[in-house]
Amino acid sequence: MRMDEAKCTAYWSEFVQSLAAHDPRRAAKPDAFGFGGGGEIADELAMLVLAGKKRATASLPVEYTSLNEPLPRAGDLSIILDGAGEPVCIIERTSVDLVPFHAVDEEFAACEGEGDGSLGYWRDAHTRYFNGVCSRLGGRLEERTPVLCQRFRLVWPRSSSSPAA
Repeated sequence: MRMDEAKCTAYWSEFVQSLAAHDPRRAAKPDAFGFGGGGEIADELAMLVLAGKKRATASLPVEYTSLNEPLPRAGDLSIILDGAGEPVCIIERTSVDLVPFHAVDEEFAACEGEGDGSLGYWRDAHTRYFNGVCSRLGGRLEERTPVLCQRFRLVWPRSSSSPAA
């Protein structure tokens, strides 16, 4: 996915300017990503975040360690991108739990807000996605593969008064 760095920087600046002078988030260094890697799925999932339906996401630790990036932590901020790499909103992680794939529960699947919100849908969709990640990195998804279950809250949606991108 291609990211428009200038637009992300401007979007982040707008968010920071909205914060109180003493707000510690002013000094944060957010990452920027599109859910699902980009394209139509990134559009769909970003819209679920804006609608308040998607309040969680899952990833594999190897997705970060393979890029020499730190694992996400509670308090981390991220700029969410649409399928074209444009900033859509900013989220703040409220919790990050390391859970074996087989132990992800119905409540977490419902918080992800994807498909019908069921654990069955979550397992099917994430088995496909995680198998692709593992295959690309030379591994294999197993029942005990650790999953980063991240809950978040929406802290900055694109304002309807902002000019269209």
